[in-house]
Amino acid sequence: MTRRGFVLIALPALWTALLVAVPLLMVLKISFAEPQMAQPPYTPLFADGALRIHFGNYALLMADALYLRALGNSLLYAGIGTICCLALGLAIARAVERAAPRWQPFLLVLIILPFWTSFLIRVYAWIALLKPEGLINAALIWLGLIDEPLVMINTGFGVALGMTYSYLPFAILPIYASLVGQSPKLTEAAVDLGASPLQAFWLVTLPLARPGLIAAGLMVFIPMVGEFVIPDLLGGSATIMLGQTLWSEFFSNRDWTMASALAVLLTLLLLGPALWLQRLELGGRTR
Repeated sequence: MTRRGFVLIALPALWTALLVAVPLLMVLKISFAEPQMAQPPYTPLFADGALRIHFGNYALLMADALYLRALGNSLLYAGIGTICCLALGLAIARAVERAAPRWQPFLLVLIILPFWTSFLIRVYAWIALLKPEGLINAALIWLGLIDEPLVMINTGFGVALGMTYSYLPFAILPIYASLVGQSPKLTEAAVDLGASPLQAFWLVTLPLARPGLIAAGLMVFIPMVGEFVIPDLLGGSATIMLGQTLWSEFFSNRDWTMASALAVLLTLLLLGPALWLQRLELGGRTR
């Protein structure tokens, strides 16, 4: 291996080790400790020449209804949001890809335009839209579609809607990249062979766009599972998720060990789908 090749490999590996592996190992170490009223607020793993590993935090995670509910809500709302983002992202990406070439840059700018505004401000805007006296209820009442305001804030609907809106651009862009690289002659050939436009899209376009769909799914599912701001502002006590629980354990309860155990659980929870989808993508390439 040449010196240049070694540097190209060593620098990303060093970056990953310092900013990912080392902090993760520190969190893992704290998760096996016990809380104490001291500084730092957890017991050392090595004391008096002995290794003291405490599994109580993980046992509590698997037994306490609060943590199990937070885990279930995280998977549920992240799954709903991911499905919605993929469905809407595929439709919007397809529309942009089929637009005239001179319009595509403008449409892409419109897609990424929300990123120019603070994430927190955009979530607060949904509060004004979804609350009982908000704009959506006012419009529905004015149109005569409802007689009294709908309850959309502090519900699972509000959480799913907020996450879908916030992370939709992350789904559109990789799907668009996978669609724009396809040759239109493939779809034309399928139609010439007797397939309907819908069949051609389902049998030709969609399989070729699978790498973009997998990338989009990962890009939205991973941050959704650990989301804190959206469920805290748009959800209620019934929609508590792992991100809120972790924040509460660390800042409110000052229980670093339980917060670290939650962080490890969240990491493992995200690592599984990522590895599975990566294996699925690699398997599709080798066929």
